[in-house]
Amino acid sequence: MSDTLLHRSASQDAEALLSVKGLKVHYPVRQGWRGRSLAVRAVDGVDLSLRAGQCLGLVGESGCGKSTIAQAILGLVPATSGHIRVDGHDITGGRRADPMQLARSAQMVFQDPMSSLNPRQTIREILAGPLRLHGMGNRDERDARVQEMLRLVGMKPDAASRRPDEFSGGQRQRLCIARALILNPKLVICDEPVSALDVSIRAQIINLLLELKDELGIALLLISHDLGVVEHMSDRIAVMYLGRIVEEGGWREIFTDPAHPYTRALISAIPDPLHRDQAPERLRGEIPSPLNPPPGCAFHPRCPVAMDRCSAGANPEFTTIGPDHRGRCHLIESELQDA
Repeated sequence: MSDTLLHRSASQDAEALLSVKGLKVHYPVRQGWRGRSLAVRAVDGVDLSLRAGQCLGLVGESGCGKSTIAQAILGLVPATSGHIRVDGHDITGGRRADPMQLARSAQMVFQDPMSSLNPRQTIREILAGPLRLHGMGNRDERDARVQEMLRLVGMKPDAASRRPDEFSGGQRQRLCIARALILNPKLVICDEPVSALDVSIRAQIINLLLELKDELGIALLLISHDLGVVEHMSDRIAVMYLGRIVEEGGWREIFTDPAHPYTRALISAIPDPLHRDQAPERLRGEIPSPLNPPPGCAFHPRCPVAMDRCSAGANPEFTTIGPDHRGRCHLIESELQDA
């Protein structure tokens, strides 16, 4: 690697609000009563970086490890190996960040707003709870902060005295966003934030998140399998398959010139009313088990353009395609060598 690339990489890490390097999360299991010990490789060597004011979309099929990455970033599941830093705080290693400090830096918006709100508490109690837990302000100051957050997410002041079951799904998600932002975090992880909502409400929540990102300067890590949402919200996109990132780049590079066969298959599955005659690229077979991933490239059993070398040898390494575009595929390596 050249000195220029080393300097650029070092400067990006210095600016990154979130830095994930070589992250692995393996869950040990035992096969049978007296069977050998195995490990579910939920995340198997992931590198990510995210700067303030950016939105990084993390996409892939269910079970590929997206939510596990989010939980590892928040310290909710232990990392088997690798390094995570959030706003200068170490999440892994010997000098792990205090959970209270981490909570003030990173928060999460969950998929189902109803199950993440306490039905026995009023909205005032739900929103003021984090402030009280962190010892921030007196009662009047906390009430003022609650009113400020309600206004920020487009809710009326009288919502504070009501309970979660008195609101619609979209309103409850607005309240979850308010709770996530009440401590002024710099990173907000959104795990399928609109998948449980009606289609008519999704656009409102998406636009609200984008407005808050620009107004507050926060970073968003958007986890989703809906590429339409990811395309609309993300500055950069990372495509994940079976615990590993297979392609990463700016949203324009990913959607206009996808390099990995898996990425192309995902994008071709997006409904397009202007090109109804174009059938999506269909992948054969099922996702392999993370207990026993296939040799070589993990995607080769389902890949429509797999070569002999894909099933033999090591998993392909990342190949630089452009200034902000890289992919993990032997086909990419071959095409660049031929160019």
